Amino acid sequence: MTDTEARNGITILASFLPHTDRDATVGFWQDALGFEVRNDVGYGGMHWLTIGSATQPDTAIVFYPPQSTPDLSDEERAVISGMMARGAFGMITLVATDLEAEFARIKAAGAEVVQEPTVQQWGERDCVFRDPSGNMVRINQA
Repeated sequence: MTDTEARNGITILASFLPHTDRDATVGFWQDALGFEVRNDVGYGGMHWLTIGSATQPDTAIVFYPPQSTPDLSDEERAVISGMMARGAFGMITLVATDLEAEFARIKAAGAEVVQEPTVQQWGERDCVFRDPSGNMVRINQA
């Protein structure tokens, strides 16, 4: 087996994004985007949510409460909170087969639009929303 063949056995299991409000996170990711909530774990007033696409059962996004990150100072937590509020902390890129239809559906669900469908200078057509925690959600045209 070559090194390349051995490395091809690695796939993405989960990505992590911070969240500040369990109900708002579920509302956006489940109700507006159509993802499924696979796990909701509460501990000490905090929630960790595992959310994913029904068409990708082996890949998920784990939403974690940023205050659960160990060894952060109060100052560091304040910086993270400020970055999240500005949409400068978490980001994910998704892909859709019909960008216009998905954009219209998500916008109608009340999501915060950052950028309407646009052809970027590098040729990609995409749009951008912000989730309730400030994470930037870019959706590319397949």
